[in-house]
Amino acid sequence: MAYQLPNQSGKTFVISGANSGIGKEATKCLAHSGAEIIMAVRTLAKGEAAKNEILRQNPRAKLIVKELDVASLASIENFAENLKSAGQKIDVLINNAGVMAPPGREETKDGFELQIGTNFIGAFALTHHLLPILLKANAPRVTTMSSCGALAAPPFGLTKFRPDLQAEKRYVPFPVYARSKLADLVLSRELARVSREKGWKLLSNAAHPGVTHTNLTKAGANIGKEETKEPLKFKLMWLFAMSVEAGAKPLLQASTDPRAKAGSYYGPLFITNGPAKKVSLPYSERWVEKNGDARWLWEEAEKLTGLHF
Repeated sequence: MAYQLPNQSGKTFVISGANSGIGKEATKCLAHSGAEIIMAVRTLAKGEAAKNEILRQNPRAKLIVKELDVASLASIENFAENLKSAGQKIDVLINNAGVMAPPGREETKDGFELQIGTNFIGAFALTHHLLPILLKANAPRVTTMSSCGALAAPPFGLTKFRPDLQAEKRYVPFPVYARSKLADLVLSRELARVSREKGWKLLSNAAHPGVTHTNLTKAGANIGKEETKEPLKFKLMWLFAMSVEAGAKPLLQASTDPRAKAGSYYGPLFITNGPAKKVSLPYSERWVEKNGDARWLWEEAEKLTGLHF
């Protein structure tokens, strides 16, 4: 039986990257379920446009647009401090914003390789800064978006990449993306471990959307370019892709399922497509937990950001 989104009235969600793709679809669905959504977006105009689109379909939607660039530690801190000073409550954080496979190596404002800096380090920092607010909630939850691309990360985990996590010596777009999404899965699992050790009631889990037709590949391929073209390989991939409505379902289930257990992973039944369900961890994740790479990556993120849980 397909998962039915429970009533979320009274809950407040923060969703990064809420103006397009799966982030916007999740915002729309959660708003229909009664939740208040803080749409954390890099470009306010795009966020307002997405908000107005949703309001036309659902005039009662409770939506707040806030500026957030997850590729900037300063922007992340400023976003969180603004919410704290406003006395904003948060029940669920959804780390959704990301970038995929820019053709050349790019860096964030803080000097991190763009994919690892946005997808992993940005999510790590945002989670840290919002944690004091989250822990005040009755049933706080953090859901982090991974990818079936994490399956493409080496089966021996991150060991090979410890000396070059930032891809300074060798940059190949998709393998670096796969590594960053494996890191997101590590983030969700390590946060669950830390929460358990510290006695927090925070539930941390992860999701992936399989192969879903969004603008993520087009946006990544055109970073720094005036014209926006999508590589042919992605155009062909979309022939077998799920709709954004279907692709958002694992994320929604991970973020709302009352039966969810800490450290769970949700995705399509057949990896790239199919109904949403709790799925097995990829071998790469099991390996990094077994050989210590997961703990190393968590500690590396603490060093790079200066933030400690």
